[in-house]
Amino acid sequence: MINAAAAPVKKEVKKLSLRESIDLPLAVIVFTLFAFGLLMVYSASWQFASGNGNSEYLTVIKQFGFGILGGVAALFLTFFNYHKFQRWIVPVMAVTLVLLLAVVLFGQETEFGAKRGLFNGSIQPSEPAKLVIVVYLSFWLFSKREVLDKWTFGLIPMMLIVGVTAGLILTQPDVSAAATIIFLGVVMFFIAGGKMKQLIIVGVVTAVIGFLIVQVNQNAMTRLTDYWSGLQNPENASDHVKWSLEAIINGGVFGVGIGRSTTKFIGLPVAPTDSIFAVIAEETGLVGAFFVIMLYILLLWRGITIANRAKDDLGKWLASGVTLWIIIEAAINMGVIVNLVPFAGNALPFISSGGSSLVTVMAGIGILMGVARASKLQQTSTEGTKQHAVVDLRRRDRRGSVSSPLRPSGNR
Repeated sequence: MINAAAAPVKKEVKKLSLRESIDLPLAVIVFTLFAFGLLMVYSASWQFASGNGNSEYLTVIKQFGFGILGGVAALFLTFFNYHKFQRWIVPVMAVTLVLLLAVVLFGQETEFGAKRGLFNGSIQPSEPAKLVIVVYLSFWLFSKREVLDKWTFGLIPMMLIVGVTAGLILTQPDVSAAATIIFLGVVMFFIAGGKMKQLIIVGVVTAVIGFLIVQVNQNAMTRLTDYWSGLQNPENASDHVKWSLEAIINGGVFGVGIGRSTTKFIGLPVAPTDSIFAVIAEETGLVGAFFVIMLYILLLWRGITIANRAKDDLGKWLASGVTLWIIIEAAINMGVIVNLVPFAGNALPFISSGGSSLVTVMAGIGILMGVARASKLQQTSTEGTKQHAVVDLRRRDRRGSVSSPLRPSGNR
């Protein structure tokens, strides 16, 4: 007789359908933002495109194409096991740094004297660099999670990683993107359980470095001066802020109507990209502006929910890092319009015209979907267990807690 206990038991692997694999609330939020963005991109760009002898639909068609490309990337990443990023993340990080260096060496200058892109500006490596740094730091922090409180193994190496990336972006110069990279590094370190004392020291050092940069970088000094003047008196703000505020005032509560904005024609700079939220406020009023803000709030809620349900710390940090990055980008873009933060060139995620930004944020959504899908797979195989009962994105001190049953085998 065969010993049943000794016979190998084939583990049943639960498969999810396409519908079950997609986080529906997140998909609806993203689709709504993208669809609304297409409408506003067309409204903000048609005259500029026609004036250059192109079709009035040129910009919005390009945006739609980039959206399809980003959607394909998101779908692929949804079904990709995020633990397998480990074998690719170092080469991807290296390629990102090479591309950033290539921008400094070979990038073409814009009309404002900055070097931001390659191939006539069609690729801006600083955009994917933000997502790459989130993914890279998630894996790096996960592998160093037991020694994060040691300066030589934790914070200092992480500062070098972030510093090199931000430094290459700063030389373009792109102060806002470099600041975003640094801020993401601090946020990721905090989420991973970094000590508050270390974070305070980093904050002081960053403030000193930022002060020195402002002193030697005329562009940064001008932005900070305009910001401070605008806080004291809106009439002394930068032209960008003045036109944005005029657009908001013109829009009132319900807006002047889609396509009827006037500031986008007579003075509002880069209306389809940096200033698109001002166009939204003018054409759809405060109602439309708050609608967009509410969508980002819902995205934040859904991202944090996915992070809370993640099956391990790696998934939790990936999901929370991607979510906070997108929300930070949106908050900076909208804050600039009303002079809440100094001028920055951050795009409004899913809405602003631009292929590099749109494809990158779509890829980030794919990673979020992948974490959510992995959690569903584990839930079906370990029904009844409650691994995350409290929303807590930080590791904190877990010496007294039970280790996660599903650690990626390659992360040490």
